[in-house]
Amino acid sequence: RTCCRLSSVGRRHRHLRLALALVAAAALVALRWWRDRDTTELERATSYAPADAQRLSWTDWAAVREAVGAVGTDLDGSSSAGEVRRFLDRGFDRDLTSTSALVQSAEVMQAHFGFSPATADWELFSQADDGAVVIVRVPDDTDLDAIADDLERSGFTRPATDPTGGGVWSGGSGLLPEIGADLTPELQYVALDADEHLVLTSDNKAYLQQTVDHLGDGSIPDGMQDVVAASGSPLSAAVYDGPYACSALAMGHADPSAQREADQLVAEAGEVNPVTGFAMSAQPGGDVLVALGFETDDQARTNADTRSVLASGPAPGQGGDFSDRFSVASATADGSVVTLDLVPTDGSYVLSDLSTGPVLFATC
Repeated sequence: RTCCRLSSVGRRHRHLRLALALVAAAALVALRWWRDRDTTELERATSYAPADAQRLSWTDWAAVREAVGAVGTDLDGSSSAGEVRRFLDRGFDRDLTSTSALVQSAEVMQAHFGFSPATADWELFSQADDGAVVIVRVPDDTDLDAIADDLERSGFTRPATDPTGGGVWSGGSGLLPEIGADLTPELQYVALDADEHLVLTSDNKAYLQQTVDHLGDGSIPDGMQDVVAASGSPLSAAVYDGPYACSALAMGHADPSAQREADQLVAEAGEVNPVTGFAMSAQPGGDVLVALGFETDDQARTNADTRSVLASGPAPGQGGDFSDRFSVASATADGSVVTLDLVPTDGSYVLSDLSTGPVLFATC
């Protein structure tokens, strides 16, 4: 009887532990729901980015497919390379694909990697001094084990740890040409995270493993977080921290005569301050939204006026006037962030053309 009583107690303890585990799992799901309820997909994606990120390139592939009419049975995992290319061409015509690191590789990925822009939910390309990583979110019903099998068939070496638990699949620069032409070097190493439904890739194995090991542990710089929050739910976007924006978009990229013209235009427009963050994004309605972060609310109010003036006039270093490319529908300061709502003219490619310098209205 003593044995039986102890066995019964043991069973009750096991049942209690199981119940507690289920409660903990439910609490975690509830916590994630509570945390994410007012969070955009872009904000969720940037929460996975390495803390040292200086430049983020965002493509909401699910939204792009919907925008160009490539949804449902029109495009899926069994679609041909030609169908994928036609989809990407339509996205290019709408200026929605320039931020992707995977466009040139999409057709080969569709055939050999088990995921591609044709099937992914979204893509975030993060770049920093120490490395770069592409983070792809795949739909919840995606079989990560099947992607692992595709990687193995393509020649990648399985990680020593769980193949879908964050270990790095090794390919290297020599493997990619054997798989297919035009594959970006960012696909040399791959990691799969089944818990978060993520595929992560990089050309740097150590940086990729570091990103996976610290996934979601850190946060991007405050200035970048501010402009991401102000960008809403864009189809594609370029996001820079302050130092990178002040370098990549600087008028120093223009020739000397354009720089002199820019200096005069800035002097006439009024005070400008360095930005703490910069984002330019393609919005669902077709507008392009520019978000500029500043150190203080006062700076933002001042720069809302000056940046609007600069965005409405000549475009030294780019040629012609900004009004040839877009009209400024509004310029608003909200806290320490200025947003410029730009309405592109027919046939203009505002996001792809103006996400690199020189860009006068982003001057520091």
